[in-house]
Amino acid sequence: MAVFNLSQCRPICRRVFALILAVVIVSACAQVPITRRSGLHLVPNAELATMSLEQYRAVLGKSQLSTNARQVAMVRQVGTRIANAAEALLKETGAGDAIANYHWEFNLIQDDKTVNAWVMPGGKAAVYTGILPYTRDETGLAVVLGHEVAHALAGHGNERLSQGLLTQLGGTALSVALQSQPQLTQTLFMEAFGVGTSVGFLLPYSRLHESEADRIGLTLMARAGYDPREAIPFWQRMQAQKQSRPPEFLSTHPAPETRIRNIQSYLAEALPYYQKSN
Repeated sequence: MAVFNLSQCRPICRRVFALILAVVIVSACAQVPITRRSGLHLVPNAELATMSLEQYRAVLGKSQLSTNARQVAMVRQVGTRIANAAEALLKETGAGDAIANYHWEFNLIQDDKTVNAWVMPGGKAAVYTGILPYTRDETGLAVVLGHEVAHALAGHGNERLSQGLLTQLGGTALSVALQSQPQLTQTLFMEAFGVGTSVGFLLPYSRLHESEADRIGLTLMARAGYDPREAIPFWQRMQAQKQSRPPEFLSTHPAPETRIRNIQSYLAEALPYYQKSN
Protein backbone atom coordinates (compact mmCIF):
# COMPACT_ATOMS: atom_id res chain seq x y z
CA MET A 1 0.00 0.00 0.00
CA ALA A 2 1.44 3.38 -1.06
CA VAL A 3 2.00 5.96 1.63
CA PHE A 4 0.74 9.49 0.84
CA ASN A 5 3.52 11.99 1.48
CA LEU A 6 2.24 15.56 1.87
CA SER A 7 5.72 17.07 1.53
CA GLN A 8 6.10 15.42 -1.88
CA CYS A 9 2.66 16.65 -2.94
CA ARG A 10 3.28 20.31 -2.17
CA PRO A 11 5.74 20.99 -5.04
CA ILE A 12 3.38 19.17 -7.42
CA CYS A 13 0.41 21.15 -6.13
CA ARG A 14 2.30 24.38 -6.56
CA ARG A 15 3.18 23.49 -10.14
CA VAL A 16 -0.41 22.50 -10.90
CA PHE A 17 -1.69 25.72 -9.36
CA ALA A 18 0.84 27.76 -11.36
CA LEU A 19 -0.23 25.97 -14.55
CA ILE A 20 -3.93 26.58 -13.84
CA LEU A 21 -3.21 30.23 -13.05
CA ALA A 22 -1.24 30.62 -16.27
CA VAL A 23 -4.13 29.14 -18.29
CA VAL A 24 -6.60 31.47 -16.56
CA ILE A 25 -4.41 34.50 -17.24
CA VAL A 26 -3.95 33.63 -20.91
CA SER A 27 -7.68 33.01 -21.38
CA ALA A 28 -8.49 36.30 -19.61
CA CYS A 29 -6.44 38.45 -21.98
CA ALA A 30 -8.32 40.96 -24.10
CA GLN A 31 -7.13 43.03 -27.05
CA VAL A 32 -6.97 46.82 -26.97
CA PRO A 33 -8.56 48.59 -29.98
CA ILE A 34 -6.11 50.20 -32.44
CA THR A 35 -2.92 49.23 -30.56
CA ARG A 36 -3.90 45.52 -30.51
CA ARG A 37 -2.02 44.97 -27.27
CA SER A 38 -3.29 42.14 -25.05
CA GLY A 39 -4.23 43.05 -21.49
CA LEU A 40 -5.21 40.97 -18.44
CA HIS A 41 -8.97 41.20 -17.81
CA LEU A 42 -9.94 38.82 -15.01
CA VAL A 43 -13.23 40.58 -14.25
CA PRO A 44 -16.21 40.03 -16.60
CA ASN A 45 -17.39 43.30 -18.15
CA ALA A 46 -20.96 42.68 -16.99
CA GLU A 47 -19.78 42.52 -13.36
CA LEU A 48 -17.76 45.68 -13.79
CA ALA A 49 -20.72 47.51 -15.30
CA THR A 50 -22.94 46.54 -12.37
CA MET A 51 -20.41 47.62 -9.76
CA SER A 52 -19.56 50.83 -11.59
CA LEU A 53 -23.22 51.83 -11.67
CA GLU A 54 -23.41 51.43 -7.89
CA GLN A 55 -20.21 53.40 -7.33
CA TYR A 56 -21.24 56.06 -9.84
CA ARG A 57 -24.53 56.66 -8.06
CA ALA A 58 -22.63 56.87 -4.77
CA VAL A 59 -20.22 59.49 -6.16
CA LEU A 60 -23.04 61.57 -7.64
CA GLY A 61 -24.93 61.34 -4.35
CA LYS A 62 -21.97 62.89 -2.51
CA SER A 63 -21.33 65.54 -5.15
CA GLN A 64 -22.97 68.78 -6.18
CA LEU A 65 -24.05 68.61 -9.81
CA SER A 66 -23.63 71.73 -11.91
CA THR A 67 -26.72 73.82 -12.60
CA ASN A 68 -25.06 75.68 -15.47
CA ALA A 69 -27.33 74.57 -18.31
CA ARG A 70 -24.93 75.62 -21.07
CA GLN A 71 -21.95 73.77 -19.60
CA VAL A 72 -23.99 70.66 -18.76
CA ALA A 73 -25.37 70.58 -22.31
CA MET A 74 -21.83 70.92 -23.73
CA VAL A 75 -20.53 68.03 -21.62
CA ARG A 76 -23.39 65.78 -22.68
CA GLN A 77 -23.21 66.77 -26.34
CA VAL A 78 -19.47 66.18 -26.60
CA GLY A 79 -19.76 63.00 -24.54
CA THR A 80 -22.48 61.61 -26.78
CA ARG A 81 -20.47 62.29 -29.94
CA ILE A 82 -17.38 60.60 -28.45
CA ALA A 83 -19.51 57.66 -27.26
CA ASN A 84 -20.98 57.21 -30.75
CA ALA A 85 -17.47 57.24 -32.21
CA ALA A 86 -16.39 54.64 -29.63
CA GLU A 87 -19.24 52.31 -30.53
CA ALA A 88 -18.48 52.68 -34.24
CA LEU A 89 -14.84 51.77 -33.54
CA LEU A 90 -15.89 48.69 -31.57
CA LYS A 91 -18.07 47.52 -34.45
CA GLU A 92 -15.31 48.03 -37.01
CA THR A 93 -12.76 46.12 -34.91
CA GLY A 94 -15.06 43.13 -34.45
CA ALA A 95 -15.91 43.93 -30.82
CA GLY A 96 -19.47 45.05 -31.44
CA ASP A 97 -20.80 42.67 -28.78
CA ALA A 98 -19.11 44.82 -26.13
CA ILE A 99 -21.48 47.71 -26.88
CA ALA A 100 -24.18 45.98 -24.81
CA ASN A 101 -22.09 46.68 -21.69
CA TYR A 102 -22.16 50.45 -22.27
CA HIS A 103 -24.97 52.67 -21.02
CA TRP A 104 -23.44 56.10 -21.47
CA GLU A 105 -24.06 58.88 -18.99
CA PHE A 106 -22.18 62.18 -18.73
CA ASN A 107 -22.51 64.49 -15.73
CA LEU A 108 -20.81 67.74 -14.75
CA ILE A 109 -19.81 68.01 -11.09
CA GLN A 110 -19.58 71.48 -9.60
CA ASP A 111 -16.10 71.60 -8.11
CA ASP A 112 -13.85 74.36 -9.37
CA LYS A 113 -10.88 73.12 -7.34
CA THR A 114 -10.80 69.66 -8.91
CA VAL A 115 -9.16 69.47 -12.33
CA ASN A 116 -10.32 66.01 -13.28
CA ALA A 117 -12.56 63.78 -15.40
CA TRP A 118 -13.08 60.03 -15.53
CA VAL A 119 -15.13 57.31 -17.21
CA MET A 120 -16.09 54.11 -15.40
CA PRO A 121 -16.83 50.77 -17.09
CA GLY A 122 -20.21 50.85 -18.77
CA GLY A 123 -19.72 54.46 -19.83
CA LYS A 124 -20.51 56.28 -16.58
CA ALA A 125 -18.61 59.56 -16.83
CA ALA A 126 -17.98 62.65 -14.73
CA VAL A 127 -16.34 65.95 -15.60
CA TYR A 128 -15.40 68.43 -12.85
CA THR A 129 -15.89 72.14 -13.48
CA GLY A 130 -12.26 72.73 -12.46
CA ILE A 131 -11.07 71.35 -15.80
CA LEU A 132 -13.24 73.62 -17.96
CA PRO A 133 -10.85 76.63 -17.87
CA TYR A 134 -8.27 74.35 -19.54
CA THR A 135 -10.56 72.72 -22.08
CA ARG A 136 -11.97 76.20 -22.99
CA ASP A 137 -14.39 74.92 -25.64
CA GLU A 138 -16.02 71.80 -27.09
CA THR A 139 -12.86 70.68 -28.87
CA GLY A 140 -10.77 70.93 -25.73
CA LEU A 141 -13.43 68.97 -23.86
CA ALA A 142 -13.34 66.37 -26.65
CA VAL A 143 -9.63 65.88 -25.93
CA VAL A 144 -10.47 65.09 -22.31
CA LEU A 145 -13.48 62.86 -22.92
CA GLY A 146 -11.81 61.13 -25.87
CA HIS A 147 -8.87 60.31 -23.59
CA GLU A 148 -11.08 59.06 -20.74
CA VAL A 149 -13.44 57.05 -22.95
CA ALA A 150 -10.30 55.53 -24.51
CA HIS A 151 -9.23 54.29 -21.07
CA ALA A 152 -12.64 52.60 -20.70
CA LEU A 153 -12.62 51.21 -24.23
CA ALA A 154 -9.12 49.77 -23.77
CA GLY A 155 -10.11 48.13 -20.49
CA HIS A 156 -7.29 49.82 -18.60
CA GLY A 157 -9.31 49.91 -15.39
CA ASN A 158 -10.15 46.21 -15.72
CA GLU A 159 -6.48 45.50 -16.27
CA ARG A 160 -5.43 47.40 -13.14
CA LEU A 161 -8.25 45.96 -11.06
CA SER A 162 -7.29 42.47 -12.24
CA GLN A 163 -3.70 43.08 -11.21
CA GLY A 164 -4.90 44.28 -7.80
CA LEU A 165 -7.12 41.25 -7.31
CA LEU A 166 -4.26 39.00 -8.37
CA THR A 167 -1.60 40.53 -6.13
CA GLN A 168 -3.68 41.49 -3.07
CA LEU A 169 -6.47 38.90 -3.12
CA GLY A 170 -4.83 35.99 -4.92
CA GLY A 171 -6.94 36.30 -8.05
CA THR A 172 -10.24 36.07 -6.16
CA ALA A 173 -13.31 36.71 -8.31
CA LEU A 174 -14.75 40.21 -7.92
CA SER A 175 -18.09 38.97 -6.56
CA VAL A 176 -16.33 36.81 -3.94
CA ALA A 177 -13.92 39.61 -3.02
CA LEU A 178 -16.83 42.00 -2.49
CA GLN A 179 -18.36 39.58 -0.01
CA SER A 180 -15.17 38.64 1.86
CA GLN A 181 -13.32 41.98 1.82
CA PRO A 182 -15.75 44.65 0.60
CA GLN A 183 -13.77 47.70 1.78
CA LEU A 184 -10.49 46.60 0.19
CA THR A 185 -12.26 45.59 -3.00
CA GLN A 186 -14.06 48.92 -3.30
CA THR A 187 -10.77 50.72 -2.69
CA LEU A 188 -9.11 48.69 -5.45
CA PHE A 189 -12.02 49.50 -7.75
CA MET A 190 -11.92 53.25 -7.17
CA GLU A 191 -8.15 53.35 -7.52
CA ALA A 192 -8.26 51.28 -10.70
CA PHE A 193 -10.61 53.67 -12.45
CA GLY A 194 -8.99 56.92 -11.36
CA VAL A 195 -12.04 58.31 -9.58
CA GLY A 196 -10.57 61.49 -8.11
CA THR A 197 -10.25 63.17 -4.80
CA SER A 198 -13.99 63.50 -4.27
CA VAL A 199 -13.95 59.92 -3.01
CA GLY A 200 -10.43 59.94 -1.66
CA PHE A 201 -8.55 57.70 -4.09
CA LEU A 202 -6.32 58.26 -7.07
CA LEU A 203 -3.82 55.98 -8.79
CA PRO A 204 -2.20 57.43 -11.91
CA TYR A 205 -2.30 55.30 -15.00
CA SER A 206 0.96 53.81 -16.26
CA ARG A 207 2.99 55.24 -19.14
CA LEU A 208 1.66 52.51 -21.40
CA HIS A 209 -1.99 53.14 -20.49
CA GLU A 210 -1.62 56.91 -20.83
CA SER A 211 0.00 56.61 -24.25
CA GLU A 212 -2.68 54.21 -25.44
CA ALA A 213 -5.43 56.52 -24.18
CA ASP A 214 -3.80 59.46 -25.97
CA ARG A 215 -3.60 57.53 -29.23
CA ILE A 216 -7.10 56.03 -29.10
CA GLY A 217 -8.56 59.28 -27.77
CA LEU A 218 -7.23 61.24 -30.76
CA THR A 219 -8.95 58.82 -33.11
CA LEU A 220 -12.21 58.98 -31.16
CA MET A 221 -12.34 62.79 -31.16
CA ALA A 222 -11.41 62.90 -34.84
CA ARG A 223 -14.14 60.42 -35.74
CA ALA A 224 -16.56 62.54 -33.69
CA GLY A 225 -15.72 65.58 -35.83
CA TYR A 226 -13.24 67.39 -33.54
CA ASP A 227 -9.79 68.51 -34.71
CA PRO A 228 -7.25 66.20 -33.00
CA ARG A 229 -4.50 68.80 -33.46
CA GLU A 230 -6.10 70.75 -30.62
CA ALA A 231 -4.85 68.07 -28.21
CA ILE A 232 -1.38 69.65 -28.29
CA PRO A 233 -2.33 73.11 -26.94
CA PHE A 234 -4.64 71.47 -24.38
CA TRP A 235 -1.82 69.37 -22.89
CA GLN A 236 0.45 72.41 -22.98
CA ARG A 237 -2.08 74.35 -20.91
CA MET A 238 -2.35 71.47 -18.47
CA GLN A 239 1.40 71.25 -18.12
CA ALA A 240 1.65 74.97 -17.43
CA GLN A 241 -0.88 74.52 -14.61
CA LYS A 242 1.16 71.66 -13.17
CA GLN A 243 3.97 74.06 -12.22
CA SER A 244 1.88 75.36 -9.32
CA ARG A 245 -0.05 72.24 -8.28
CA PRO A 246 -0.33 68.93 -10.17
CA PRO A 247 -3.96 68.42 -11.23
CA GLU A 248 -5.60 65.04 -10.68
CA PHE A 249 -6.22 64.60 -14.41
CA LEU A 250 -2.57 65.11 -15.37
CA SER A 251 -0.60 61.94 -14.75
CA THR A 252 2.96 62.24 -13.52
CA HIS A 253 4.00 60.31 -16.61
CA PRO A 254 4.77 60.29 -19.45
CA ALA A 255 6.94 63.40 -19.43
CA PRO A 256 5.20 66.39 -21.07
CA GLU A 257 7.72 66.59 -23.90
CA THR A 258 7.34 62.87 -24.59
CA ARG A 259 3.56 63.11 -24.51
CA ILE A 260 3.48 65.99 -27.00
CA ARG A 261 5.95 64.21 -29.26
CA ASN A 262 3.86 61.02 -29.17
CA ILE A 263 0.66 62.92 -29.88
CA GLN A 264 2.30 64.55 -32.89
CA SER A 265 3.22 61.10 -34.19
CA TYR A 266 -0.37 59.84 -33.68
CA LEU A 267 -1.92 62.73 -35.60
CA ALA A 268 -1.22 61.15 -38.98
CA GLU A 269 -3.40 58.23 -37.90
CA ALA A 270 -6.25 60.37 -36.55
CA LEU A 271 -6.42 63.29 -39.01
CA PRO A 272 -7.95 61.34 -41.93
CA TYR A 273 -10.99 60.57 -39.74
CA TYR A 274 -11.40 64.27 -38.94
CA GLN A 275 -11.04 65.26 -42.60
CA LYS A 276 -13.59 62.62 -43.59
CA SER A 277 -16.07 63.82 -40.95
CA ASN A 278 -15.89 67.34 -42.38
